[in-house]
Amino acid sequence: MHSIDKTNNSFSRRSALQLGVAAAGLAAAGVPVWAQGAWPTKTVTLVVGYPPGGQTDFAGRMVTVGMQKVLGQGVVIDNKAGAGGNIGTDNVMRAPADGYRLLVGNGTITLNPHTYRNTAMADPLKLTPIGLMLQSSLILAVPNTVPAKNLQEFIAWVKAQDKIGKDIDYASAGPGSLTHATMELFRERIGKPKMNHVPYKGSGPAMTDLIAGRVSAMFDAASVVVPFIKSGQLRPLIVTGPKRVPAFPDIPTATEAGLKDFEIISFIGLYGPPGLPADIVRKANAAMNVALSDENIRKGIVERGDEPGGGTPEQLAKLTRDYYKLYGEIVKANDIRAE
Repeated sequence: MHSIDKTNNSFSRRSALQLGVAAAGLAAAGVPVWAQGAWPTKTVTLVVGYPPGGQTDFAGRMVTVGMQKVLGQGVVIDNKAGAGGNIGTDNVMRAPADGYRLLVGNGTITLNPHTYRNTAMADPLKLTPIGLMLQSSLILAVPNTVPAKNLQEFIAWVKAQDKIGKDIDYASAGPGSLTHATMELFRERIGKPKMNHVPYKGSGPAMTDLIAGRVSAMFDAASVVVPFIKSGQLRPLIVTGPKRVPAFPDIPTATEAGLKDFEIISFIGLYGPPGLPADIVRKANAAMNVALSDENIRKGIVERGDEPGGGTPEQLAKLTRDYYKLYGEIVKANDIRAE
């Protein structure tokens, strides 16, 4: 989305209420606090490489209350926005491996090293995975001005426009963003018909033009597109994940719609600096999982169109490696650049 973090939804009062209810539930349940003298002995900072109000910021804030109840110390957010999330990633990459600065990193950390070709980039595989916070399918959405009612009709329409030399424009949240890379992979899978890339500075302005029909299609995270689908302003064609989105069970997956070898999710994970000790990883992972187990938190995530995370550091490590490889292949095949 330059980031997966493209949503313009602010951290709502409802979300804040859910976190408050979660905190009360954790306290009432008598969640254990780690012994004094062991990590942490002071406030833990979660670094978010994007401004407040986006999807990555939401992921960080949704676990802070639960984590601090488990850890017995404050857990706060530090928004270090800029350069497609690179500033925040670099900040944690250079931090001491003592567990007091952790990264709320979205999948863009595995994309940026391939698209920022003239910039020395931190190697995301050197970060220490702690656990998956949430994941989200992307949705291919079109405005009501596009005649296609399903994926196969859309593909036929795009190819027909290409055949008569009529330009089809698609939007992205920025050059080198996940929304850009996903559409280029889509073009590759359907035979590379001509579609003009129109990059925007984030999803907000892109969505405005998509709804107005000034561009004809866009992939974006489900949590970004959902409000406009509910209002009838955009028509969803497919979701890119391996299964349907709980908030919209009627939208088929790409595979169900007849498009093979096309599966992408956006994900947000908790990472530590290189060399983070195993005992800190274990405690941070356990605290994150307890926070994510709260039903109010899980409900809030699902209502946004996302899916709750959880699980082991090893599972996040595999996801990170897999997407680093996939994005490298997509970027190379389609000459995608962020600069």
